[in-house]
Amino acid sequence: MNLKNKIWLGLIACILPFISLPAFAQGAVEDKWKWLTFMVFGAIICLTMFVTYLAAKRVKTVSDFYAAGGGVTGLQNGWAIAGDYLSAASFLGIAGLISLYGYDGFMYSVGWLVAYITVLLVIAEPCRNIGKYTLSDILAYRNDPKKARIVGAISTITVSTFYLTAQMVGAGVLIKTLIGIDYEVSVIAVGILMLMYVLFGGMVATTWVQIIKAVLLVCASIVMVIMVWSQYGFLGEFLNNVVGDAKVQARVATLLGDKARNLSPEQLGQIFLEPGLFLKVPLDQISLGMALVFGTAGMPHILMRFFTVPTAQAARKSVNWAMAIIGGFYVLTLFLGMGSAMKVGPAAIAAIDAGGNMANPLLAQALGGGPDSLLGNLMMAFVSAVAFATIVAVVAGLVLAAASAMAHDLYVGVIREEHVTQEEQVRAARVATILVGAMAIVIGISAKGQNVAHLVALAFAVASSANFPCVLLTLFWKRCNTGGIVLGMIVGTVTAIGLVMVSPNLTYPLQIIGANEKIVKASDEKLAKLNADLSAATAPPAAAMPAPVTATAPAAGAMPAAPMAAPAPLAAVPAPAIDVEKVKAEIAKTEKAKKAATDKIASFGSDRTSIMGLEKPWFELRNPGLYSIPLGFLAVIIGSLLYRDKRAEDMWDELYVRQNTGILAAKAVAH
Repeated sequence: MNLKNKIWLGLIACILPFISLPAFAQGAVEDKWKWLTFMVFGAIICLTMFVTYLAAKRVKTVSDFYAAGGGVTGLQNGWAIAGDYLSAASFLGIAGLISLYGYDGFMYSVGWLVAYITVLLVIAEPCRNIGKYTLSDILAYRNDPKKARIVGAISTITVSTFYLTAQMVGAGVLIKTLIGIDYEVSVIAVGILMLMYVLFGGMVATTWVQIIKAVLLVCASIVMVIMVWSQYGFLGEFLNNVVGDAKVQARVATLLGDKARNLSPEQLGQIFLEPGLFLKVPLDQISLGMALVFGTAGMPHILMRFFTVPTAQAARKSVNWAMAIIGGFYVLTLFLGMGSAMKVGPAAIAAIDAGGNMANPLLAQALGGGPDSLLGNLMMAFVSAVAFATIVAVVAGLVLAAASAMAHDLYVGVIREEHVTQEEQVRAARVATILVGAMAIVIGISAKGQNVAHLVALAFAVASSANFPCVLLTLFWKRCNTGGIVLGMIVGTVTAIGLVMVSPNLTYPLQIIGANEKIVKASDEKLAKLNADLSAATAPPAAAMPAPVTATAPAAGAMPAAPMAAPAPLAAVPAPAIDVEKVKAEIAKTEKAKKAATDKIASFGSDRTSIMGLEKPWFELRNPGLYSIPLGFLAVIIGSLLYRDKRAEDMWDELYVRQNTGILAAKAVAH
């Protein structure tokens, strides 16, 4: 048995215990149906492992490892891009946001879809014609190779680490929520699977895993939407059912609070289809949109996909296919999210996961017949397994991007100055993959229980503020040079990270403690009233006493009156009509809410500020794109004007011709 097969068997032996390990808490799937869930999980994992085994036979050169040998067709790459792009945030998060907040959740879908128009028109073809494997290859083409590779690699590793950590923590939380696997076991299982895909199969295996995952994702979504339409109608009829749904109306009333008192049920339902329930600040919506649109064009693991196709035409074709697949999927999320709101109910979804991430699995279960049905649990198991495959595929793409920055850009390009053999480059790539994968597992476990929402904002903020301005201007502005690239990367990265770290994305204990203290106070007042009502309802009925009779002495000489009959007692006064069981249930619910609020307050201990030492956000927008993106562009422009770089000027004509024609694109980094 050769060394590679021994390693394969060793890794499979490592992961099998995690597939069957009985380290479970109670998840959304009941214990009696977990065998079904793991059967479906096992089938999908075995399929992707078989693909990785086949791909490993094709990985012989560094081009095979990083770019699948440039042999991916436009259609295949379109599906792979969709698989890379449609993360757990798309499949679970957006549907969850729509189920809880209606129209505002759909705005995320629109932002990510529009982003690909930018990618198609501006980035796809020129990047494929100029680059070779990584973001830094594009920047190093006409600028100082060492400096451009260093700042490009640092940015790639930064963005990938932020996004990777969020994905790993999301994997642990979501898999634990779905089927009850311990958080640490979930993170380790995702990490080992991801390492097997990348370590042995490189970009070939990663591409096919993403294709498989995208096909499963789209097929599952189409089936669920058809089942939703069969119950709630199509388009106009569907939206009318949303407006008239009692669960939706109750959710809007909860979100509006006192503002809902003067609104009719129909008006409440209509508000669910209008903006403002989640994204309340218009500037925040604009800033978020800018980060999503420009950040996508600067995401390293997305840019790498354009180097896997053989021609510029195939690059354009792959983006067209990706737009069609991603666009169609995001339209489906509207029906999935609102279907979940009607079929399952926002309250039931939020009870399992406050962020709404369980909306799609719960909808699948409900459409199949509910938690006690075989079909319902089979559908939920399939959706859960697709969610798992989604996370692993995206993590694989991110690890490959970070590993390529370490091995190809820093080790090969900067340290060894391209003086390496093919075998050494592949070996360096695999060592870097192991390092990044181990780092991802350790960070994922270390970040347990942390609020990592800001990490996604950080990833898109840095990609849009640092990577995108540098890539765009180096491709299309003749005066852009090394000074602009270095300054733009530094200013864009520092500004984006700095603003996010003082934004509402972070946890501010004082604000949370104050909000929970109000919950405790309101709960105490409500409990006092409920207990009084319960006492009144369970007290024995009190009989009304007759009016006292005053005895008078008989007049002189008069015969004493005959004794009078005692008056009949009056009927008992009926107690107020109170549903005792309902009051007891409400008391239990209120006590649970009070305990949760008390525990939340206690969890902060003596902490009263964020990790930046602030009691409240200094920067009010959740995404800094509105400010950091213009600053990134300005830094590139100023740096380029102040720095003289003859190489950048001399290389402009060649770059201009190559980015538009693709001549000698395979030798793009020969300079």
